[in-house]
Amino acid sequence: MRLLLLSFTLALCAADWPRFRGPNGSGVGEGRDLPVEFGPERNMAWKAAVPFGQSSPVVASGRVFVTASEGETLLTLAFDAASGKPLWRREVRRTRAHKIYKANDPASATPVADEAQVYVFFPDFGLVAYSLDGQERWRHPLGPFENFYGMASSPVVSGGHLLLLCDQAGGSYLLALDKKTGRQRWRTGRREHAEGWATPIVHADQIITVGSTRVDSYFLSTGEPRWWMPLPSVGSMGSPVVYGDAVIVTAFGVEQPWMPSFASVTAKLDKDGDSRLSVEESKDEKDWFEHFGWVDADHDGFLDAREWDAARNIGVGEYGATSISLDGQGRREPSSVRWRFKRNLPYVPAPVLYDGIFYMVKSGGIVTSLDPATGALLKQGRSEKAPGSYYASPVAADGKVFLVSEEGKVSVLKASPQWEVLAVNDLGEETYATPAISGERLFIRTRSTLYGFAQTVRPGAPR
Repeated sequence: MRLLLLSFTLALCAADWPRFRGPNGSGVGEGRDLPVEFGPERNMAWKAAVPFGQSSPVVASGRVFVTASEGETLLTLAFDAASGKPLWRREVRRTRAHKIYKANDPASATPVADEAQVYVFFPDFGLVAYSLDGQERWRHPLGPFENFYGMASSPVVSGGHLLLLCDQAGGSYLLALDKKTGRQRWRTGRREHAEGWATPIVHADQIITVGSTRVDSYFLSTGEPRWWMPLPSVGSMGSPVVYGDAVIVTAFGVEQPWMPSFASVTAKLDKDGDSRLSVEESKDEKDWFEHFGWVDADHDGFLDAREWDAARNIGVGEYGATSISLDGQGRREPSSVRWRFKRNLPYVPAPVLYDGIFYMVKSGGIVTSLDPATGALLKQGRSEKAPGSYYASPVAADGKVFLVSEEGKVSVLKASPQWEVLAVNDLGEETYATPAISGERLFIRTRSTLYGFAQTVRPGAPR
């Protein structure tokens, strides 16, 4: 058994999944012989109970790391990737309790790991670094943040930098720390950016970020702006992917304003005739009242015409899955756009580019494949047995693409321009986290359980 576990561990270490969406956030792993059919009763190598958190698992040096929260305690957990055995649990106390939107939680940012340390971000505390065996190395308090929906961007390691994108209602910035010491190397303000939730990627000497109204590139060494391009969205969430000398960004937007005109709403709701909308006057509006907190930009408890129109026009413009040339500096002109595709756009999940095919999944189980060179539609269809909402991003390896719905239905596609659904597996529990792939293992986190799935569970292996 020891030799078997050792062989599993060596295979895992050879193909780490060290950050959100794996190597450089691509969503593509080096896995092999990955299972098509799996679940709590089939091809399960192990499972481990975990407290709730929406952060995704990462894999480094034979360990799986996740974060979670329990009351005032913010948790970092480590498991043996081969056996699922708990290795350590570390806690920090929340320094504040930021009220956030119901769909977020205090542990939604995914850890990032390298060969020596694992780094975690909790918006109610800041950044903490641990050695891989659980010894705290440093902590860097951050916040408080002002983000109605809560923070969600995950930290990224590149070279000696630990990078974190902090987009919020006011005072957005991109931060770089020395990953060994936690000391600040540089911090670049993002004055033009409001709330956002996307995780950056690194390409050569660039950090590429997606905001709610534009895409920006910064020099990795200094944080100085390199280029930017307007790209409206109703909320930046999905990370970009690189194809050759272009970056492809998905930005879900709208053709028309998503809210009615302020005049029409006040005519109906403004009972006291002060040309404003109070919480009391608005509380019965089902279509938009739950967003009152961020539309009220100055937090005075009232919505005026200026605040309403600013929110109403978010996401209107040239949105879409957009391919942008990576060359150049300063504001990019429309000629920098290689192609744009405006159908079947995901809201939360990032795309994945695998074996020359660009894939997107959106709620309803709608899957779209495109030619990344031209944006030409290859196939659009549906995973019929896995409808519902999608928050996890697709991942790919071993000729397969894995899609996870909120209901815990995992569709396995045969990767090809004319993809096909090979199987739909039911984990039986809500799932928000993006899977991780390492070696011959697929790691998936549900609301209460972390799973390790393998194509064949060999005799004597732990279950």
